Amino acid sequence: MTRTTGMNAIEVGRTLDRLATEIIELLGVPTDYSLVGIVTGGHPVSERLADRIEVATGVRPATGTVDITLYRDDLYTGLEKPVLGETRLPFDLTGQDIVLVDDVLFTGRTVRAALDVLHDYGRPRSVKLAVLVDRGHRELPISADFSGRFLVTEKTDRVEVSLSLSEDSGDFVAVHSPSRGVA
Repeated sequence: MTRTTGMNAIEVGRTLDRLATEIIELLGVPTDYSLVGIVTGGHPVSERLADRIEVATGVRPATGTVDITLYRDDLYTGLEKPVLGETRLPFDLTGQDIVLVDDVLFTGRTVRAALDVLHDYGRPRSVKLAVLVDRGHRELPISADFSGRFLVTEKTDRVEVSLSLSEDSGDFVAVHSPSRGVA
């Protein structure tokens, strides 16, 4: 595998700043919307966005998490034993505007599963999607309302996001491509 960097810590920070600003510009002060991170990668992104929104507006949006493990459409197709995460929604979804947050948008299947989870917990007024990285290769008609960075990738590449719950100079996004052997 070869590794190429998609974003360093400074670029990740700037991207989160821009995403938070775009969310505020479209949705305003977070009294009527909440951020919900998809476990596992979307959780730190949603917390970091909530921190930035609070600094900018003086109000921290409510945050929660959704675990999509049991909602995956490939759950029983030979995957290893699934590890369950936590769905934590400490607020009523009904009538709320929700910003669903993930680290990487790829095929759209994770987002589809997360939407199913949300609707099992209530009926939000609206759901917007915010992602740190959009890498293309969609298999479902899903697109992000807020997208931090579009990375050109091959379908066989793996995008790695390292992001802590709090500010960390070790943040990065990397694209791992399978090694190409010489024929």
